[in-house]
Amino acid sequence: MSPSVPDLPIALPPVEDSAGARQIVVTREMWEAKTQRHRARVADHAEAFVQRRSQNAKHPVWDFLFTYYSFSPNKLMTWVPGLAGGCVSAEGTETVTWDAPPMPARVQREARWVAQLCQNITSRPARFACHGLHEWAMVYKQSAEQVRHSGYDLRLSAEELAAFVESQTVCCTHFDAYRFYTPEARPLNTFNPTFETRQEMEQGGCLHANMDLYKWAYKLWPWIGSDLVADAFEVALMGRAMDMRASPYQLTDLGFEPIRIETESGRADYRAAQQNLANAAQAVRSKLGVAAQTLSDLI
Repeated sequence: MSPSVPDLPIALPPVEDSAGARQIVVTREMWEAKTQRHRARVADHAEAFVQRRSQNAKHPVWDFLFTYYSFSPNKLMTWVPGLAGGCVSAEGTETVTWDAPPMPARVQREARWVAQLCQNITSRPARFACHGLHEWAMVYKQSAEQVRHSGYDLRLSAEELAAFVESQTVCCTHFDAYRFYTPEARPLNTFNPTFETRQEMEQGGCLHANMDLYKWAYKLWPWIGSDLVADAFEVALMGRAMDMRASPYQLTDLGFEPIRIETESGRADYRAAQQNLANAAQAVRSKLGVAAQTLSDLI
């Protein structure tokens, strides 16, 4: 169990040294406790991925968090306070000073973009009608040899899978999911999301938009701080497990009991899980939007 540590209190704004570099000062006790707690949150998955990679082994569920998402395990396990929080002033107590690296103009632009995305998603209604069909659309009309996780059986035959997809309303709003559809599946989608329409189309019910909070957070690291990155990573973990449980793959032997969206009761189960994920994600999205705006406003 990770130690109980109070949130980092905001006592003073980041200070600037004579060269203009921003610094955060925390007590050594706080630094060590925060580091320990942070590592306890993320190390199991990060270290497991490193071990699998050293053995040339793969995991169809968890590797995604380190291959599709590009944040290194070492960075994920490293705790820094960031500039979007605060600092602790503890006179007479041993302290640790963290010197933030210079923040490029590119990062400030990204922070502004992320803040706008968070605001846009929060302001529009969430949709809970997709039932996770994106994973099915990614294998639609493919042979067993063509599917991405070819080492794992599908729960339906190719013919049954195609018939089910065709019986449903396919309505993905997320470009990075839609672009992996098979060519035959793309015309079935109600929407045509593109890279350029992300700000207009993404919405808070979307599993991938919620998982992507992790990507937007780590793109602003270390300036955004590691606590928020870990918050977003935990949402991504929750989303990835749900995603693959609802997929057509048979992953029970790995501990992932299917959400059988090919049945009416399974679709109801998916909607409930989707709502729970959206609620968890929105709490992180609110913090990320504020932090990203703070970074974009730094001079």
